[in-house]
Amino acid sequence: MVKGNMRRTGKFFLALLVCALLAGPALTAEAAEGTLDGIAKAGKIVVGSAPGYYPFEMMDKKGEFIGYDIDVARAIANALGVQAEFRQFEFAGLIPALHAGEIDIVIAGMSITGKRALSVSFSDPYFETGQVLMVRKSDNETKSWKDLDKKGKKVATPQGQTSALLAASIFKEAELLHFPTFPETSLALVNGQVDGVIYDQPGILVYEARHPDEVRGIHDLISLENLGIAVRLNDYAMVQWLNSFLYQYKGSPAELASRTKWMYNIKDWLKELE
Repeated sequence: MVKGNMRRTGKFFLALLVCALLAGPALTAEAAEGTLDGIAKAGKIVVGSAPGYYPFEMMDKKGEFIGYDIDVARAIANALGVQAEFRQFEFAGLIPALHAGEIDIVIAGMSITGKRALSVSFSDPYFETGQVLMVRKSDNETKSWKDLDKKGKKVATPQGQTSALLAASIFKEAELLHFPTFPETSLALVNGQVDGVIYDQPGILVYEARHPDEVRGIHDLISLENLGIAVRLNDYAMVQWLNSFLYQYKGSPAELASRTKWMYNIKDWLKELE
């Protein structure tokens, strides 16, 4: 009796194995269906961006997208053999747009966080940055963010960004204000509505170069952050492809030229902005 059960059990598992082997190619093909397949069929990759995050994504005088992230997106499109199409959103609207299928990927200086990773999947980091403080040029007393953590002081960040989360975690006494974009946040500083702005260092370097008589950056890093490319949650094929792309792109002549232009030769391209 036992031997008969063993034989039947063996035949049962053998049948399952045969079915799995036969189904394997179909399952693999089904798993491959996703963003990459849609990009290939459309002949383009639709990239979500939030212009105003200097020097990563901006608009020039002709209304064209420019910046470090835009170069990354175009390099991705070139590697895929498709065209790059850019769509503009408020930063807080990028992930909802990704969920809705309005865009294929997000390249918008988005920091990789655990909270965001619950709703999107990230590539490996494509850029490392950090948060710093910016104050008015006339403010000669503030040497650190700690100098502003006092009652009566106001600190601003763009809403929906990691700088807002950082500010909420470190400031205990100062009042925190949030504005839709970094330019609006910076304007609030210039106009005297707030005493300081917390934001990514590259963006503050650019704003400082554009307004040398109005603001100054305090470039001691408050935090370190990794920027990633966001795709729809659990789109492993897209993530794997992006990671393979980034492995050869980061540090390449094209990436180094882009980094040098946008991060270090700021005054050379400022005249291109709208």
